[in-house]
Amino acid sequence: MVKKLLSGIALMCSLGLSGVTSAQDAPALTYEMAERAMAAALAESRANNWNLTIVIADAAGVPVMIHRMDGASARTYDIALSKARVVTATGLASGEYGRRLQAGEIAEVEGGVTFAGGVPVVLNGERIGAITSSGARGIEDEQVSLAGAAAIAD
Repeated sequence: MVKKLLSGIALMCSLGLSGVTSAQDAPALTYEMAERAMAAALAESRANNWNLTIVIADAAGVPVMIHRMDGASARTYDIALSKARVVTATGLASGEYGRRLQAGEIAEVEGGVTFAGGVPVVLNGERIGAITSSGARGIEDEQVSLAGAAAIAD
């Protein structure tokens, strides 16, 4: 009886530790990745003369890097953070979230926004974060965010 109990405990511990190992092996958005993404997003923004706020957040929605360009409105900061909240909560681009919310297909994300400009960042098939931009038209914001995500994506 004691032997079976100890065997069961050993099995549970090994299963629990294997879960920890796989979580540690999962890709994560690093500061170096954020620097590459920010450089690409800023280059796209500058090439089009758009003054934006760009946010790069990890999978939990916590900003890793934020850049508010000269000339970007102060309110673009809050909007870019709201886009990051939507992307990390749903896994959808913020514009797609808006379309699905309007169609009644998904639940509302508290404090989220429904217009384009935020995109997920995917590495090795896993969503590791979000890149969002605010300050131009939604489609232009999204163009900048996509340029940043492409600097990281597989």
